[in-house]
Formats: sequence, structure tokens, C-alpha cells
Amino acid sequence: MQASVGDKLLVHGRTVGHHDRTAEVLQVLGENGTPPYRVKFDDDGHEALMSPGPDTVVRHHPEAGAG
Repeated sequence: MQASVGDKLLVHGRTVGHHDRTAEVLQVLGENGTPPYRVKFDDDGHEALMSPGPDTVVRHHPEAGAG
């Protein structure tokens, strides 16, 4: 998994009744965009250090000027 500052992580709920959560990557602590990441969750503003598992998808932030 590779992410950059500004990307969003979509963390799928693992069990029935747990909703999907999104978090913005604030800092990349691994080499070449690899985990761990310092993130801020969109739903409650909580910040955490995260090493995402297979239940997480990266939504890459569009490049400035792209399109």
C-alpha cells in the first residue's frame, strides 16, 4: 500500500453494524509512501497512527492542475 499526504483511506467495517470510515493522511512515516500513516478520521476528527490492513482502500488525492 502506498499513500501520500492528502489521500483518503477508506476503512471498511469489519463486522455487521460497523460502518465504513474515512481518514485523511496527514503524514507518511514509512519509506516511499508506505505505512504507518498519521491520519485524521473524517467522522469525529480523531487522529491516530495507522498501519492499514487488507480492509482499507487508498483514494488518491488528485494532483494539482490535473484534469
